[in-house]
Amino acid sequence: MAAGEAQGYSPAARGFHWVTAALVLTMIPVGVAMANADFGAAQDTLYHIHRSIGALLLPIALARLYYRWRNPAPPLPDDVPAVQRLAAQTVHWALYALLIVQPLIGWIATSAYRAPVLFFWMFELPPIWKVDQPFSEAMFQVHRALGIIMALLIGAHIAGALYHYFVRKDRILMRMVSG
Repeated sequence: MAAGEAQGYSPAARGFHWVTAALVLTMIPVGVAMANADFGAAQDTLYHIHRSIGALLLPIALARLYYRWRNPAPPLPDDVPAVQRLAAQTVHWALYALLIVQPLIGWIATSAYRAPVLFFWMFELPPIWKVDQPFSEAMFQVHRALGIIMALLIGAHIAGALYHYFVRKDRILMRMVSG
């Protein structure tokens, strides 16, 4: 592929990307707020929203990963340096892994704590771990740490897209915006 050219993503891939982005970019500030501030009666609402989005993200991430497996990402232009290719692949695959691992760890930690996981107040998900407060606290620490890592990776992902748009002036960003 010639310098600056970039084949676009399919409408399905773009849909998966932007729905995931909207959910994660909602979930992160809700998670930070619920864990670090006292919102009184609204605190439970924040926890339910965070858990619900996590429960929604898990099947979306699995479907997205399956779609990606069946429909590989378009290749990068030939003039993208090998180190940038490696960075892009590392960030993308780390984000895919975290999109699956993070909700599972949250669900395990919440189950071990024995708090309800209400899916947008429609139904309750079953616990997937036995009650164990110390284990729950340890898993919530892991969940927090992975959340910070995810936020940093998202920042790197966005920075990379903006680098391509403003510095390299290629179509890497636009292939996820308009195909």
